[in-house]
Amino acid sequence: MADARPFHWEFSPEPIAREVLRIEGGHRLEGSVAISGAKNAALKLLAAATLTGERCRFTNVPEIEDVRVLAEVLGDIGVAVDHPAPNVYEVASGDAEWLFVPLEAAAKMRASFILLGPLLTRFGRVIISNPGGDRIGRRPVNLHVDAMRALGAEIEYRNGYYFAKAPGRLRGGQITFPQITVMGTENAMLAAVLADGHTVIEPAALEPEVDDLIVFLQKMGAQVERTAPHRIEIEGRRRLRGADHSVVPDRIEAGTFIVAAGVTHGRITLRGAEFDHLGAFLDVMTEIGVSVSCSPDEIEVDATAADLKPLRCRDIETAPYPGLATDLQPPTCVLLTQAEGTSHVHETVFEDRLEWLGELRRMGASVEIADQHHAVINGATPLHGAEVEIGDLRAGASLILAALAAGGVTTIRGAHHVQRGYEKIDAKFMELGASIERISEGT
Repeated sequence: MADARPFHWEFSPEPIAREVLRIEGGHRLEGSVAISGAKNAALKLLAAATLTGERCRFTNVPEIEDVRVLAEVLGDIGVAVDHPAPNVYEVASGDAEWLFVPLEAAAKMRASFILLGPLLTRFGRVIISNPGGDRIGRRPVNLHVDAMRALGAEIEYRNGYYFAKAPGRLRGGQITFPQITVMGTENAMLAAVLADGHTVIEPAALEPEVDDLIVFLQKMGAQVERTAPHRIEIEGRRRLRGADHSVVPDRIEAGTFIVAAGVTHGRITLRGAEFDHLGAFLDVMTEIGVSVSCSPDEIEVDATAADLKPLRCRDIETAPYPGLATDLQPPTCVLLTQAEGTSHVHETVFEDRLEWLGELRRMGASVEIADQHHAVINGATPLHGAEVEIGDLRAGASLILAALAAGGVTTIRGAHHVQRGYEKIDAKFMELGASIERISEGT
């Protein structure tokens, strides 16, 4: 897998300025908000566009840092990426000059590893760094690597990089994951659509973002379908065509705004949200006492008279879709601090995801972290302003929610991290009546 060129990478985006949010809490949120495209779909769709040399056009792409970083990475390896209008990206991958995804990109965004499957199957080789991302627990990529090997790839790991090559063409085969993995399922699909022969992926993740990727691949001419709830079957094609696609709405952002209404006793209408992607979460909200009504185009949340109660007969437990998304567990914890009684939280996905509750405790919450996967929240406790720091993307949005519910002023450091996954979240909250000031850190 040698290459005559030295390992030099010219990707040098301007770093995000370190920022602080100062939030004056206690304001009831009211109004309507448009839900942006899903981060977890947009990144995989941009990666899928490298499977063809023809132009692919995406609309409803969220204007977030992770999308910008992946676009920079694609541009550096020789893919033409245009951003002709807000929320619109066009990708043309006629060739890739330098099939190398370096440590700098992986450290910024774990999702850069989604390029392994499409680049390997289309160009026959890729060098890609072991990924970084949020510090919420171990998220090994061995499942992705094993999936590529099941399709005939040869992969070596040296000095922090995976050196992958496909002798000739990848071959269809049986990919059996030991557990459900969302990005592993997506990477396997992206590799298999150009492989020679038939591929079966089991157990395949059920997330809406996975199905959104399937729809786009079908538009490109891929023969891929979900033949059972946890089985995806693919008949490889020799080439795919370009296609247009609108990114599915972000169910995690939608859930965040639903909680915002709950913790501020507000009334918010969510425009463009897919309520059928939020089933388990909406069940939890209803049990806690937040009134939610759904139509095909909107979700209306009314918590103006909410009497918030904990779940009496079960834990708040995360699970793969259609269960409660792990990314919606932190916002739900904020809401539970305002529920009268004791709530038990069971985080089944990431072993370090509960650590951020220490910051919530600084704001007056009564929280006990029993172990890496279990926490107890006693409510209702009045939250107060404090100085806190964001540790990961979803915890960052949740600290904003806590600050909106708190009395006084909260200073949130590391607020720039929220830009990775939420489009103009502070501006959206301000349009609903929040008092938020964004300033450069140190001022």
